Amino acid sequence: MSRQKSIAFNHTIQKYKMKFFSVLPSWSKSKYLITAAAFITWMFFFDRNDIPFQFKRINELKQLEQSEKNMDMKISETKKELELLKTNPSTLEKYARENYMMKRDNEDLFILNNGLNMTK
Repeated sequence: MSRQKSIAFNHTIQKYKMKFFSVLPSWSKSKYLITAAAFITWMFFFDRNDIPFQFKRINELKQLEQSEKNMDMKISETKKELELLKTNPSTLEKYARENYMMKRDNEDLFILNNGLNMTK
């Protein structure tokens, strides 16, 4: 009796499978399409290098490239300033006065704060 029930159960399952697959269009039954859809789903959402991660890396790369451009500009400006300091003594004196508050022996130095950079 149990064998007859299992055969009937298998027959019922087969009938529902046939109904399900008969509703689907023929192109969706292709094993290549199903494999490609599974692969694309895996690559977009589950892979270690998924699409959101790639966008994040692209944005990070753009930021690093911009930072590199800024650093290159600063390096070129510093090289120009260094060359001026090496060749022109008046530029060297001006740099020392402005940045290190140096003065000549017969001068008095007054430092004025504009209040913008003061901290409590």
